[in-house]
Amino acid sequence: MESLSSKIAAIDWQKVTSEMHEKGYAIVPNVLSEKQCQELIDLYENPDRYRKTVVMERYRFGLGEYKYFDYPLPKIIQTIREEVYPKLAPIANLWMKVLKIDKQFPKSYNELQGQCHDNNQLKPTPLILKYGKGGFNTLHQDLYGDVFFPLQTVFFLNEPDVDFAGGEFVMTQQTPRAQSKAIVLRPKKGDMLIFTTNFRPVKGKRGYYRVNMKHGVSELHHGERHTMGVIFHDALS
Repeated sequence: MESLSSKIAAIDWQKVTSEMHEKGYAIVPNVLSEKQCQELIDLYENPDRYRKTVVMERYRFGLGEYKYFDYPLPKIIQTIREEVYPKLAPIANLWMKVLKIDKQFPKSYNELQGQCHDNNQLKPTPLILKYGKGGFNTLHQDLYGDVFFPLQTVFFLNEPDVDFAGGEFVMTQQTPRAQSKAIVLRPKKGDMLIFTTNFRPVKGKRGYYRVNMKHGVSELHHGERHTMGVIFHDALS
């Protein structure tokens, strides 16, 4: 079986870069195998692997549940953090440059993690989410401290229209002085979605301007839906 590292290396990162610049997101198919998806779903029931469980309804985040992994992270997640991050850092750095933001992200994941830890952001942020019938996630952004990386990934662990119905991944683009744009995505099992944590640049007549992005999940009609989010920066709590 092809290793996860080999799959990440074989991705057309030039195409991903173009799509990120054009749309603020990119879907990469078949990054995780069916076996890996099932392994992650099975981990959901192992309380020893998590540092925190959030019941979304309690905080008006939606209807469902998610759990933050604890260190040491599962090998799949550690590999994604270490090997996907260096491919995304140049995209993030170009975004900062065109938006004239005085910020540059390091080339390696270990350097980013070092910056987080220097800022007392010591808690891992990768998480797994579970929704049942009626479940949904309100529109939000994943920011966990002053040190944050503006791109993140989510991996889809169930097959739409087979394991569940509804539950589309939704993003909104809030363009200044204009109505918001909705983006609805239906990635398949094993797919990786890369998208912006917070904002992205859009080219206008007078150069680039910043548009804010939020993301969430539409209501499930039936079945179960699991996803794994891999955020690259660590959290204060």
